[in-house]
Amino acid sequence: MYKNILVPIAYEAGHDAKAELEAARQLASPGAAVTLLHVMDPVPFFAIDYMPEGYRDELVQAIRADLQRLADTLQDGRVVVLEGDAAREILDWAQGNKVDCVVLATHRSDTSLYGSTAARVVRYAPCAVHLLR
Repeated sequence: MYKNILVPIAYEAGHDAKAELEAARQLASPGAAVTLLHVMDPVPFFAIDYMPEGYRDELVQAIRADLQRLADTLQDGRVVVLEGDAAREILDWAQGNKVDCVVLATHRSDTSLYGSTAARVVRYAPCAVHLLR
């Protein structure tokens, strides 16, 4: 169905990416590219001096390694790690890379339909959005 799928992955306690990866596999056309994207929150300037030297780089490397492990289970899996506002980075990446479907899991456990990141992506995405609850 889709040839260029973006799968944002959030690292939160108790969440794995199995559902997102399976949905991407089901939605992908033969030979489709599937990009796993993680957006890191920026570190506040006041906190930088309190972080151990090299901590941020080690964290990025660990995230990349884990995403690559997941990407290796896909036919054409790719990995991207960015820093910034999650919704804005997802939308910008989708727009700039001609994504035709975003597979996004909601992480909201209360009674609202979905979280703020998912709401913004659904509203402003330049492509189809497959939302998993």
